Amino acid sequence: MTEDARTYAAAGVSLATADAVVGRLRAAVESTGATGFGHFAGLHPLDERRLLAATTDGVGSKLLLHRRAGTLRWGGMDLAAHCVNDVLCTGAEPLVLLDYVAANRIELEQLAQLVEGAAEVCRAAGVALIGGETAELPGVYREGELDFAGTCVGIVDRDAVIDGSRCAPGDVVVGLASSGIHTNGFSLVRALVGDGDFDAELLLTPHRLYVEEVRALRAAADVKALAHVTGGGILGNLSRVLPDGVAARLDWDAWERPPVFRWLEEQGVAEDELRRVFNLGIGMCAVVPVAPAGATTIGELVQA
Repeated sequence: MTEDARTYAAAGVSLATADAVVGRLRAAVESTGATGFGHFAGLHPLDERRLLAATTDGVGSKLLLHRRAGTLRWGGMDLAAHCVNDVLCTGAEPLVLLDYVAANRIELEQLAQLVEGAAEVCRAAGVALIGGETAELPGVYREGELDFAGTCVGIVDRDAVIDGSRCAPGDVVVGLASSGIHTNGFSLVRALVGDGDFDAELLLTPHRLYVEEVRALRAAADVKALAHVTGGGILGNLSRVLPDGVAARLDWDAWERPPVFRWLEEQGVAEDELRRVFNLGIGMCAVVPVAPAGATTIGELVQA
């Protein structure tokens, strides 16, 4: 692979296209009465006091490496943690998860590993795995391929919603450590790995769940915004929850990166690309007026 090819776009994924999709579909979605489109989870009124929060996501091409490494249980953990974390960003308590498995041909052992992994994270989060769908789709999926997606639903009181609207210059950004790459950027990782052997412990560590850490942070500080660092890196995801005229300025040396990001650098991925695509060791960000004791401050908000 040439140096110019060590980018997410060269591996076949365009973050610009993802942004364009949000812009194109916003009017259609909001015409249905929906709110929160483009945020980590959408909100819908349940009654005068409460709102439902819901999000859908998948594990993506990380599943291809999980299957090669025999770590599909970790893939189930990835899915549940990713979806639950997205719901947390609204201030909601996650309640239930539904999953969707699709493949050319369903193999019971693979299906069981995925669902058992998701159930493990659901138990830790206090979330019920209430059902889902299994689909065999020959002609849609190639032989041996499978996909795993899920929907998480939570509930939040109106006065407890976290939407970023109160964020202002002078607020600080607190970072919660990631366990590694989590569940985004794997089209590039797979291009770097190729057909060779790889270290599953290094590359495929399951997505971290942030339920307890977010609850503790909210008990200790006025949390104005939460950003789950998924595709688009830290700044790209913080920008989704900040009001117009406000931007984040980060101290990129404020935390220690997990070893997997040194591996990516050693493969020739440039620093700008690392920051644009990966979480670099920060899996969740919170905006607070003052960082509580023991928190890792990684930046501040400034006038855009």
